[in-house]
Amino acid sequence: MKQVNKVVLAYSGGLDTSVILRWLQDTYGCEVVTFTADLGQGEEVEPARRKAEMMGVKEIFVEDLREEFVRDYVFPMFRANAVYEGVYLLGTSIARPLIAKRQIEIAALTGADAVAHGCTGKGNDQVRFELGYYGLNPDIRVIAPWREWDLTSRTKLIEYAETHQIPIPRDKRGEAPFSTDANLLHISAEGKVLEDPWDEAPEYVYSRTVDPVEAPDTPTEVTIDFVKGDAVAVDGVELSPALLLTRLNELGGANGVGRLDLVENRFVGMKSRGIYETPGGTVLYHAHRAMESITLDRGAAHLKDELMPRYAELIYNGFWFSPERKMLQAAIDNSQEFVSGTVRLKLYKGSVVINGRKSDQSLYSQAHVTFEEDAVYDQRDAEGFIRLNALRLRLGGRRDRG
Repeated sequence: MKQVNKVVLAYSGGLDTSVILRWLQDTYGCEVVTFTADLGQGEEVEPARRKAEMMGVKEIFVEDLREEFVRDYVFPMFRANAVYEGVYLLGTSIARPLIAKRQIEIAALTGADAVAHGCTGKGNDQVRFELGYYGLNPDIRVIAPWREWDLTSRTKLIEYAETHQIPIPRDKRGEAPFSTDANLLHISAEGKVLEDPWDEAPEYVYSRTVDPVEAPDTPTEVTIDFVKGDAVAVDGVELSPALLLTRLNELGGANGVGRLDLVENRFVGMKSRGIYETPGGTVLYHAHRAMESITLDRGAAHLKDELMPRYAELIYNGFWFSPERKMLQAAIDNSQEFVSGTVRLKLYKGSVVINGRKSDQSLYSQAHVTFEEDAVYDQRDAEGFIRLNALRLRLGGRRDRG
């Protein structure tokens, strides 16, 4: 086994990464640096610091990355209206490149020669983290314990923790009903009670949204202001990216917006069933498309929709730092130059309804589309337009009729 002197571990303080921390120390005999990121997962991150200290870690990084996460990762993705397989707003996928980037930066800062993560060998996240690592430091050593050790079950993890006096969170003793991953954009749940795609997800799986049936009987009206494709204000109040998404989460969650039960195609080849809650992101997605509807040229809008599935797949598969994603991002960002204005929406029992949009950069011309008499459009022009577009169809039709 190649010698490792120091490794930066993506550390949550939970059972898995706490076991990994000790396993790295025992197996590689190396110094471990822990990195815990606050991406708005809704849990305190300082306990991870205390636990790392208790386990003898000398270099501990606990960082609030919420603003960077939304500003530099979530917002660029939403400019593209990115959805994977038609419905998934990529909440887990978009968080991985930022964590990977900070691990590589911390490795350079501390002189570490390796990085490690707690992802299993069955999932997408191992790919996302490691593509990020290699894209930023081609020579970094990557350690993936789940692909190396023989701790192949939750029971074995708990036994290892008890043998090495590693504190076990009470909710992790025995079989958890499902596993979760959370950040400011969304929360996901997978496994156990959710593995059979025919079984309805129990209501207790949901934590960020009320049951749409139980949501208020009166719609909530909200306005969102955009500047060059990014949301900047809610109900006229300017907010930072993270605070804006937090506010939309509150409004969407209270109205049951953003629930998704999805069977998706993982990059590694298998299908998996997940329950996703993305209340604020769902509101933002619909609002952004509405803003584009009056400010984006038809050709640009349609080209964006053609590029979007490829862009979304790149993020889902972990290619955030790839040349092709950056190339697509440049095109997408260029399209947002005039995507500024205000959108008005109603949130009601799980639905998002657009009921108004306005912009000083609007391409919508009421003078042209009115059903009343106008002085700007000559309807006789349509005859030549139709005849030219029909020419090849008429020639083909004559040939087909012999």
